[in-house]
Amino acid sequence: QVQLVESGGGLVQAGGSLRLSCAASGGTFSYYGMGWFRQAPGKERELVARIDTGGSTYYADSVKGRFTISRDNAKNTVYLQMNSLKPEDTAVYYCAARRQDKTYYAHWGQGTQVTVSS
Repeated sequence: QVQLVESGGGLVQAGGSLRLSCAASGGTFSYYGMGWFRQAPGKERELVARIDTGGSTYYADSVKGRFTISRDNAKNTVYLQMNSLKPEDTAVYYCAARRQDKTYYAHWGQGTQVTVSS
C-alpha cells in the first residue's frame, strides 16, 4: 500500500514562495504518476499539476508559469515549487499517486495547508 506524506505548507505573504514535498513509501515510486491537488473552503478539489513516470508535466492555467512540479525517484519524493503566490492559492494541498496503468489517483496524502495573506 502506497503511503504519501506532504510537508512544507505554511503561511506566506502574497508574492512569496513555498516548496511542498511529498514523500512516498510502500511502492515502486517510479511506477507512479504523481499529482498535486488543492481544495479551498467551499470549493471542489482541483488538479494543480501532475508529472508522469517519464517526467512529462501538466499545469492548471491558474498556476502556469508560477508553479513547478518535479520528482526525485531516488528519494521517492515529488515537489511543488510555488512562486509568486496569490491569496487565491490559499487551500489545502494534497499529493496523490496514480499507477501508470491506471486512469485514477488511488493514493492520497493527508494534505498540507497553504495560506497566502494579502
